Amino acid sequence: MGCKFSKRAVSRKDSSYSLTSNPWAYPQSLYPQSPFPQPPVTQSYAYPSPYQSYRDQAPTVKKNLERKYSRIDDNYNNLEQVTDALARADLESSHLIVGVDFTKSNKWTGARSFHRRSLHHLGIDMNPYEEAISIIGRTLASFDEDNLTPCFGFGDASTHDQEVFSFYPDAKFCDGFEDVLRRYRELVPQLRLAG
Repeated sequence: MGCKFSKRAVSRKDSSYSLTSNPWAYPQSLYPQSPFPQPPVTQSYAYPSPYQSYRDQAPTVKKNLERKYSRIDDNYNNLEQVTDALARADLESSHLIVGVDFTKSNKWTGARSFHRRSLHHLGIDMNPYEEAISIIGRTLASFDEDNLTPCFGFGDASTHDQEVFSFYPDAKFCDGFEDVLRRYRELVPQLRLAG
């Protein structure tokens, strides 16, 4: 019922198998040894102690990341300071793409956070979407080489969660963030929020 070894395989001098005094023990090697001499193993890997700190390695990793990415602060007083910080962080160009959410969740969220109005409510003051487009547009305008911004909407009654629509019927891009805001104000009254 157990494992049996042939006497011939065990007694062969060139056999790569060796048995211990325990007849139920596994062979030490299941693969034949190489006929070529092997260099002795002189270096073994020392596993780190679970209590060892990796703080010694952190400055090297941090230094490598700083070369690739620059951190900018978040305590600015105006947009010019943000734009200057982006330039100092080696931002050379930006190609902004705008996507606007026209789902019904804008009504529910606005009811809690925007004076009980939809986040898309158009009035004298800017709504949250207009503020975001304006701030991001003005901040990145000096980094945009062609001043063209593809703009899309999604989640309205015509597209639901299946498609997006362009801000222009012929899918042309908006010409700068001012055009994005103007086109947004034209579209909002025509759309029905869905989802």
